[in-house]
Amino acid sequence: MTIQNFNNIESEITSFLSELIRINTTNPPGNEINAAKYIQDFLARDGFQSEILESEPQRGSLITRLKGTGEKPSLLLLGHLDVVAANAKEWSVPPFDGLVKDGYVYGRGAYDMKGMVAIEIFTLKLLKQNKIPIKGDIVLAATADEERGGEKGAEWLLRTHKDKVWCPYVINEGGGLAIPQNGVNVYPVQTAEKGILWFKVKAKGTPGHGSMPNTADNAILRINKVIAKLDSYKPEITYVPTLKEYLAEISLINPDLKEDFTKLLNNPTQSEQIIDEIAKKDKALAEEIRPRTKTTITPTIISGGVKENIIPSEAEAVFDCRVLPGQSVEETLDTIKGLLQDIGFDKLSFEIIQKHDGNESTTHTPLYSAITSVLRELEPNCGITPTMTTGGTDSHFFRETGSIAYGFHPMRPDEPIDLLEKRMHGIDERITIENLVFGTSVLYETVKRFMT
Repeated sequence: MTIQNFNNIESEITSFLSELIRINTTNPPGNEINAAKYIQDFLARDGFQSEILESEPQRGSLITRLKGTGEKPSLLLLGHLDVVAANAKEWSVPPFDGLVKDGYVYGRGAYDMKGMVAIEIFTLKLLKQNKIPIKGDIVLAATADEERGGEKGAEWLLRTHKDKVWCPYVINEGGGLAIPQNGVNVYPVQTAEKGILWFKVKAKGTPGHGSMPNTADNAILRINKVIAKLDSYKPEITYVPTLKEYLAEISLINPDLKEDFTKLLNNPTQSEQIIDEIAKKDKALAEEIRPRTKTTITPTIISGGVKENIIPSEAEAVFDCRVLPGQSVEETLDTIKGLLQDIGFDKLSFEIIQKHDGNESTTHTPLYSAITSVLRELEPNCGITPTMTTGGTDSHFFRETGSIAYGFHPMRPDEPIDLLEKRMHGIDERITIENLVFGTSVLYETVKRFMT
């Protein structure tokens, strides 16, 4: 078999993505229905009947289906339509113009994840146009609200319309961007992600005049102690199966790292020092590994006080805690509360903003084999490895209901990985037109091999 060349779609997929970026779906408020309607109209040209379901007004998710014979399990191509905010003053181009320039499509969502939605749509469209005799249904779901946790998108669809969207296999975001190692591309397939525990701590005190600090109980000082205590916490180091496979594959491709990785696996209590040594050779790789070995607790919002000369009676901080698969979010919260017992625990209160445990899918499946075979044919010397993301995706909703889910957005890097990843929620987000075509070619062939 040979991977089909889809250079003939270059102009059409570029135009499609550019228009999709122009539909501002910044979440909040989202307003994803406008993007869903655009996709619905686009797919209708090829005879697809799509349904738009609203969890609430303007929060639309689109579902369509390409029917198979039923001889194989169904596959979901999952993507989200919402994007994070973009400050136009920080960008060199307008973030919602979908500008095509120098071989790139620029704009918020170009990479995360309207670019992949475009690739999934064109994969589905080409399978139909080419009359591929698929043996299982292929479902496309372009959903709302992923960037705010998915409650009004994928989670709502599974809860209220599971029969329309659930599939045994899922392809979603979270992996696929090749990591250059020793002159070879290593393609990560996201098979796991850390659990989320977003929580708020409120500290109480008693107010007083700012000029008389000893007569009051300053809530800001107490919340600072909370932050300092959690920052100094040294969690247990744990290597989940996905991380072990990842380290093994990278060391095969880059023997220069084998000794360091062997030391890392054999000496978990020394992981921080060993990762520091790895960082001297490859800082980006080291910082990819570090948060995948442990629970992380990061303060992200702090607030308190009402006036310059008033000692506040209340202050609060929000934390983004990420927990490894196999570890309980509830037990982690108990550990956090235990750490804070000695700093006026009776004057602290806790609010859970969002939580779910980590999740992991096995690589021993026909879909993972299809991904591997396509990449090996395309690049015989490439590496392929499972990987765990530190951030969350909508895949966890499906893994929790029994699906095998992989993050696989096939891309080749056009700049250093650390710079490229900073664009994802950062400034001047973009994707190469070459990667739009490449991603479609790889995903098309993967789905075709898996479903025929």
